[in-house]
Amino acid sequence: MTRNFTPEQHLAEVLASFDGSTDDRLAEVSRAAVRHLHAFAAEVGLSREEWFAGIQFLTAVGQMCDDVRQEFILLSDTLGVSMLVEMLDQDGSDGTTEPTVFGPFHVDGAPPRENGDSIIETELGGDPLVVEGAVRDLDGAPIAGATVDVWQTAANGLYDVQDADQAPMNCRGVFTTDRDGRYAFRTVRPVDYTIPDDGPVGAWLGAVGRHPWRPAHIHLVAAADGFVPITTHLFDATSEYLGSDAVFGVRESLAVDVASGSARFDVVLDRS
Repeated sequence: MTRNFTPEQHLAEVLASFDGSTDDRLAEVSRAAVRHLHAFAAEVGLSREEWFAGIQFLTAVGQMCDDVRQEFILLSDTLGVSMLVEMLDQDGSDGTTEPTVFGPFHVDGAPPRENGDSIIETELGGDPLVVEGAVRDLDGAPIAGATVDVWQTAANGLYDVQDADQAPMNCRGVFTTDRDGRYAFRTVRPVDYTIPDDGPVGAWLGAVGRHPWRPAHIHLVAAADGFVPITTHLFDATSEYLGSDAVFGVRESLAVDVASGSARFDVVLDRS
């Protein structure tokens, strides 16, 4: 009697199809993706109807993307994959500032600002906050001329690109450290906010019993010549969502007391 073709044989056939690739890294990643996807389908005993529902979900995710909104980044964030990639990509030495997610709301070309300037272009209330800090190397030496790119929501919990009432580049700015490695800016205290939950990712979160909230934070990217750049956050240490961030980006070392109206956030970079 002829034996039926097995899932293992089927997998081997699919993997072998990449043998002619001229891009070794692409072939490696493709094979790994296939292996894990096949293992996932086999582990859960995926039905045809469930697989089609997954395809419909991913189609809806793609249809939700536009020049402002990137639903696939949101999906990656809520699956914890974005945070994992940052951990792998920014695996710095012990003692360097811990990384966290980049997020979908960074905008290139934020205005350069002088140390001590405000990043507020549109007043929408909120508690005033002064953020000060220094960028240093692992030996504690200051790094002069480092750039610190910052962005956050306004006090209404929305980024400028989500809110027609905000001026472009509201709550954004790029600062350059002085000879002592210091930077400073004025802003408003960050607030807890929900990731966009009016699309397929939000519907999925609700279906699996998860909330869409992120703890209050300010985004920072610090970079300097000769050093590995870091993407990180300053988190409000009093946020109720520190232990249940919808995108798994919280690290204890990044939580800072901002209740007094001032906060200190030092950044330690690794040499490249």
